[in-house]
Amino acid sequence: MIEIQLLAVQAIGEVFAGASLNEVLRHIWQTGPHLTSQQRGAIQDIAYGVLRHYGQFDALLRRLLNKPLQDKQLHYLLTIALYQLCYSKAPAHAIVDHAVSSSRKISHNPAISGLINAVLRNFMRKQTALTNEIREDEVARYSYPQWWINKLRQQYPQDYKAILLAGNEHPAMILRINPLRTSIHHYQVMLKTQDIDSEWLWGNALRLRKPVPVERLPGFHEGLITVQDAGAQFAAPLLDVSSGMRVLDACAAPGGKSTHLAELSEGIELTVLDKYADRLTRLTENFSRLKITGYHLVCGDAMHPSQWWDGRLYDRILADVPCSASGVVSRHPDIKWLRRPGDIRNFAQAQMAILNALWPLLRQGGKLLYATCSIFNEENNAIAEKFLTARHDASRLPVSREAMNNGQLLPGSQHDGFFYALFQKD
Repeated sequence: MIEIQLLAVQAIGEVFAGASLNEVLRHIWQTGPHLTSQQRGAIQDIAYGVLRHYGQFDALLRRLLNKPLQDKQLHYLLTIALYQLCYSKAPAHAIVDHAVSSSRKISHNPAISGLINAVLRNFMRKQTALTNEIREDEVARYSYPQWWINKLRQQYPQDYKAILLAGNEHPAMILRINPLRTSIHHYQVMLKTQDIDSEWLWGNALRLRKPVPVERLPGFHEGLITVQDAGAQFAAPLLDVSSGMRVLDACAAPGGKSTHLAELSEGIELTVLDKYADRLTRLTENFSRLKITGYHLVCGDAMHPSQWWDGRLYDRILADVPCSASGVVSRHPDIKWLRRPGDIRNFAQAQMAILNALWPLLRQGGKLLYATCSIFNEENNAIAEKFLTARHDASRLPVSREAMNNGQLLPGSQHDGFFYALFQKD
C-alpha cells in the first residue's frame, strides 16, 4: 500500500509539472517496479480521483495547515489521503497509518510524520464543518480553475453548473459495433453470455451499464468492437461517405474516427494523416485489430499540405483538430489543471490555420467536417463563423443530432462534449 501511495504521489506531481496523466502512468508502468493489474488499478484510481476533486482537497488543506508545505510531494500525499477518506471505503485508520508511513519515505524530518497524522485526524474530526465551509469557494465546490468556471458561466449561463458537474463524473463506457463483423443484437447477446449488461444508444453505439476491462469484452481482439465515446461516433456519419470517394482524415491518431469511416463504407479511398510518427503506430494497431486494410498512411502536418499532398482533390475531409479537450475532462481530469487561459487563443489560431490549409484540398461540392472535443466557443462556433466570413466559396450545412445545439454537444451522462461544423465547397 505504501508503494501505491508513493507512485500516486509521483504521478500527480508530474501532472502538476506539466505532463499528461496518460503519459505519466504509461511511463510508470514501463519503468517503475513490477505491479499487478490490481496495483495499477489502485494507482490509477487514486490519481484520477485526486485530479477530479483537487480543488476541494487543496481548499481543505489551506484550512488544515498553518502554512503551505514546502515539499510538494507531502502536499500531494495529503490530497491522496483526503481523497481516500472522502471517496473510498478503506478504513480511516488504515488510510492515516499508510499516509504517515509514506511520509517517512518522502521526508527524513521526524516531525513530518506527526504533522501528517495530526492534519488527517483533525480533518476526520471536523470533516462536516470543513466541507460545508469550503462550499463558499467555487474552485473548491466544482474543482476547476476559476478562469474555467468564469468562462463557462459567461458562455453557458443556464448550463455551466451542469457542465462542471458532468466533468467530475466517472465517464460511461461506450462501444462502437463494427458493422462489417457483427450486429448490435448479436453483440448484445455475446455480452449477455459474459454477464455484461448494455443498452443501445443510437447507430452502432452501445453503453455498458458498468465499465469492464477491455480484456473482458468478447471479440475485442478479433475486431468486433471499438471503445469510443458516443459523441465521437457522430463524426463519421456526418461526413456521409460512400464507395469510390477519396477521403482524408487530417488529424487521425489514435484512429477512432478513421476506422469508423472505413467501417461505414468499404469502398472509400482513405488517407490517414497524423503529424507524429509514434502516434501512427497506435493507429496502425487499431486498423489491424479491426481487420481494416486498403488505407493510405501518411506522416505529415495538416497545416502544411505541400509537404505530403499528392495534388488529387478529396471528396470528404475530416479535420478533427487539436484543441483544449475541455469537453472530455471526465476522461482526462488532468486537463483542468494543465490548461492555461492563453492556451485557448493559441489553439484557435492553429485551428484556423489548419482549416485554411485543408480547404484548397477539397473538390467543388465536397464536404469538410470541422471537429473538436472542446466546449469553449472560441474554438468552436467562433472559428466556424470566422471561416465562413473569410471563405466565400464555403457554406455551412445543418448538423441535426439530438442534444446538439448549432453543432455543440455538451458533456452528459451518455457522451462527452464535442463540436461539429460541416462545410460544403460551393
